[in-house]
Amino acid sequence: MVLAVAGLAAAGCSSSSSSSGASAASSSSTPSSSSSAVNLSSVTLNIGDQKGTGAEAVLKAAGLLNTLPFHAVWSDFTSGPPMLQAMASGSVDIGGVGDAPPVFATSGGEQVEIVGARQTPDGDQDAVVVPKNSPITSISQLRGKKIAYAQGSSANYDLLTVLKKAGLTIKDVTPASLQPAPALAAFTSGSVDAWDIWPPYVQQVTAQNGARVLATGSAYGSPYSFEVASKAAVADPAKAAAIKAYLTTLDKAYIWTATHTDAWATAWSDASGLPISIMQVAAKVSATTPVPITSAITASEQNLVDQFYAAGLIPNKVDISGYITSEFNNTVP
Repeated sequence: MVLAVAGLAAAGCSSSSSSSGASAASSSSTPSSSSSAVNLSSVTLNIGDQKGTGAEAVLKAAGLLNTLPFHAVWSDFTSGPPMLQAMASGSVDIGGVGDAPPVFATSGGEQVEIVGARQTPDGDQDAVVVPKNSPITSISQLRGKKIAYAQGSSANYDLLTVLKKAGLTIKDVTPASLQPAPALAAFTSGSVDAWDIWPPYVQQVTAQNGARVLATGSAYGSPYSFEVASKAAVADPAKAAAIKAYLTTLDKAYIWTATHTDAWATAWSDASGLPISIMQVAAKVSATTPVPITSAITASEQNLVDQFYAAGLIPNKVDISGYITSEFNNTVP
């Protein structure tokens, strides 16, 4: 079912709009700016997103999309790496990504900064899947096999840790760097032996194609995902005030999804075009909780830097503490 996911990966832009249905809005007030001198109604925040799966859908489902006090311009991307590339060019101010994209971006010299964090209580939910008729039954059997994943994404780090725990390295397999839609096509056509991917694609291929999961969960990857902003936006008082208002509202929305998984699954299904039965599973396993930026989170992200550098996958071993801030911690409820 390639067409269903093609909708998730379609690129486009939209401005924020009103929402309807079950919501968190009735119990939440519109966030105030970090500075009373900033008129947020005159501020435009360019937000990177992943269509049907990201912040705009979450905010709409929670009934909070139309409470944003600034003008939001949404741009959709297939995954985190191209979103941060757009951020480096100045066309995106902030966006949500997994654990690995900030590492690749900062190592490549992009001036971005982690401004918010979320944690998946049950650990990383990316997974390595193989076709239902594949003879592969363990990670160690991936030696010499062709594996699809999005380079620089959370799946990239998941694959690195999965292989390492099995005594393999990235050099022991044949990597196929593919964004989700073409990766799904390659996987279902049999042109790759395995695929490392995140929800809801994991749930889609297992339910619709009978794919088998070889590895997932707390033993692999990292449990964090991030909101990343350009350093230029953080340094701009008006943009920073809008970022604070955005994070305050978004954190409330993610808390709503974690406590209203059935309602979120229904909204997610509508946004993505995938069946409700698939999204009910995806919503439960991928629920995330907003958490403050701490030294432990910085250390966890630095560990990604160290491992990617040791594997020869990034050009520079950066000090990630220069690209992460606790300035917006007071947005976490």
